[in-house]
Amino acid sequence: MATRYIRNTAILAKIESTYGTDSTPTEGANALLVSNVSINPLSAANVDRDLVRPYMGASEQLVGPANIELSFDIELSGAGAAGTAAAYGPLLRACGFAETLSASIRAEYNLVTPVADSVSIYYFSDGVKHIAKGCRGTLSLKMSASGRPVLSFKFLGLDGGVTAASPSALTLTAFKTPTVISEPNTGDLTFGATYTAATPTLTGGTGYPSQGIELDLGNAVNYTPLLGGESVDISQRQVTGKILLDLTAAQEVTFMASVKANTLQSLGLMHGTTAGYKVMIFMPAAQLINPSKSEVNGKLMIGYDIRALPSSGNDELKIVVH
Repeated sequence: MATRYIRNTAILAKIESTYGTDSTPTEGANALLVSNVSINPLSAANVDRDLVRPYMGASEQLVGPANIELSFDIELSGAGAAGTAAAYGPLLRACGFAETLSASIRAEYNLVTPVADSVSIYYFSDGVKHIAKGCRGTLSLKMSASGRPVLSFKFLGLDGGVTAASPSALTLTAFKTPTVISEPNTGDLTFGATYTAATPTLTGGTGYPSQGIELDLGNAVNYTPLLGGESVDISQRQVTGKILLDLTAAQEVTFMASVKANTLQSLGLMHGTTAGYKVMIFMPAAQLINPSKSEVNGKLMIGYDIRALPSSGNDELKIVVH
């Protein structure tokens, strides 16, 4: 009997210089520190032959166009030094962000249209190596109080084959240990602030106690098989999320007026206290909708769904590592 384990999994990812051409990621330079891993090694649109014969029974299905689906979580943390690219930067780029480095200051991730970057992913599953090329995807971000900050990625890729293989030793030193989302480590959710890139900081605005924030990049990721070529493309995005605030009665009334008036305002959150280990998220034009009430340890909390809208284009969500 074979003894294989789900935890004996390793994932490598590297930006492709040519779309759909294996960029050959290595264990020493491109390994990912992951959790909550999953793979669908052959997501195929099978074609049923539906044959008619003088007896009942099924026909075989012909394996049709197929792609690979992968998902995993990565901790959202700093790079260890301000101005250094985040270890998960290639994954952000394959989800529609551009990476801009400012030496000794920040690594900034801003959205782009169209999405040109892609990654090759090697997924080692206890002795079996799956290759996914031309991978593009989407992500969700969770920064909830008393938890660790996490990016949850979902990718589609072109089938690059499967072999019996195991990885060599992984180098994971670029991934830094995050701090828990908590009062000492994390600021208030700030509404109405201005992002100052040179510092980088959130200037002005009003902070409110909260349970943190959850965001969904909302990319529309599609696999398109064509005669003469196949691709995974991102054709649209709608950034959404949710928050839970601790508001006074007067503040709740003010927020309700903003909801009814379709008011747009900036929304930001800073996490981390040490240079090189800080992460900021910023949305310049966030709309709050669908107010709700809930209970947390007996306290009345006010919840809102978020729609993050472009202000001048490709700027509805910014991630800054510094």
